[in-house]
Amino acid sequence: MAALTTSSVTAVCAVRGAKAKFAGSRAAFAAPARTAVSSRTSLTVKAAGRDLWLRDSAVAPPHLDGTLPGDFGFDPLGLGADPARLKYYQEAELMNSRWAMMAVAGITTTDALNIGGPWYEAGAGDYDFPIPALLAVQFPVMGILELKRIRGWLATGKSGVNSDFPWDPMGMNNDAMAVKEIKNGRLAMIAFVGVVVQAIVYRTGPVAALKDHVVDPFGCNMATNIMHIGSTF
Repeated sequence: MAALTTSSVTAVCAVRGAKAKFAGSRAAFAAPARTAVSSRTSLTVKAAGRDLWLRDSAVAPPHLDGTLPGDFGFDPLGLGADPARLKYYQEAELMNSRWAMMAVAGITTTDALNIGGPWYEAGAGDYDFPIPALLAVQFPVMGILELKRIRGWLATGKSGVNSDFPWDPMGMNNDAMAVKEIKNGRLAMIAFVGVVVQAIVYRTGPVAALKDHVVDPFGCNMATNIMHIGSTF
């Protein structure tokens, strides 16, 4: 009876330990590096419980085992084969995602409310603030904050601000939100590239371009406006 009880407890602990670090969890990301997967069979079993970027035919590379938030087995160039670089790329993608989400939200809002004119002309505006003074403040402040961020990330493996790692004032630091954030961030990065290309081709903001397209979808689209790209400069 004692042996049976011990075996049962051991089995339950093993199951709970396996569930504690499921694919995409922050706990799994912060854990020590695992032994590299050496066989396609082991990789298939490891990735069986997660979605891949191409469900029917995609095969995840060995270094993408589902432990990072938003890992769908997509790395055609093998950029993350080095474990140290993989962690850095994951953090860099997250930082770019956050900037892109803020940029798209700001551009869309100011365009919808007609504030300040076209977003791509904002940098040439006169804000009654001398450029040398602006740079003298901006460079040290951003440099110090970025240096603290990098050092904090290297020490903890988590994103943060100033001395808080992770920085989570709203208590949203969980596995589900990590996946949602990176998904929205990737969408925002694609959207920002689209907004930039649209501004080059059509010379207007995203909301104004959308309105023109809705009014005349066949006369105002990328194919019709790209022919006039030379005349917009």
